[in-house]
Amino acid sequence: MFFSSLTLMRPVSRALKWPRTDETCRELLALLTPFNIGMLTSDDWGSYGREVPKDKHLTGKIFTQRIERNNLTLRTRIKRLARKTICFSRSVEIHEKVIGTFIEKHIFY
Repeated sequence: MFFSSLTLMRPVSRALKWPRTDETCRELLALLTPFNIGMLTSDDWGSYGREVPKDKHLTGKIFTQRIERNNLTLRTRIKRLARKTICFSRSVEIHEKVIGTFIEKHIFY
């Protein structure tokens, strides 16, 4: 999953489940290019280190804390993301729609 937010504005979000490969990192960066992103913060995932320009890439817990907080909110408030519930779906499309609707309603209200 990735979560992108623009400072001075409300978060712009899209939740996607992709395998963590260099190819998907390039696809993610291609999706973000229209937004003219100044900085990218991430965990120390190797593909980001290889694909993102060094002057735009920040790593470390302090930079990803807010994103992890948003992920926790998603997991606790959308119970279908917990695998042990009866409403868990194996369909990626269903997850994308539910997460998108939640973000639309609770972040962009």
